[in-house]
Amino acid sequence: METKVIKDIAVIKSNEIIIKDVQSAIDFIMTVKYETGCNKIALNKDAIVEDFFILSKGLAGEILQKFVNYQTKFAIYGDYSKYTSKPLKDFIYESNNGKDIFFAKNEDEAIDMLSR
Repeated sequence: METKVIKDIAVIKSNEIIIKDVQSAIDFIMTVKYETGCNKIALNKDAIVEDFFILSKGLAGEILQKFVNYQTKFAIYGDYSKYTSKPLKDFIYESNNGKDIFFAKNEDEAIDMLSR
């Protein structure tokens, strides 16, 4: 896991899956906050279990609620083009029009979204 702080945002890149379930998400939030002091986090999409992107499993809602509960803005960056699910596309659209959770194409866009 590679961590860098840009502005007041912890930007994380990992080749391993970091967020597998709700508890690993909480552990991730608390570790990043402790190590960086940041309450804004950008994480590459490949570090999140694939089930997260299947909305019918309910994992995305449970995990993202923890970020909101812990007052942590969160951006997931990566390529979403392989997903054809209309509910997921709608969820991404709605999230990107909110103020806490974002889905970005790349690291720079994630930083921009979290900076707003």
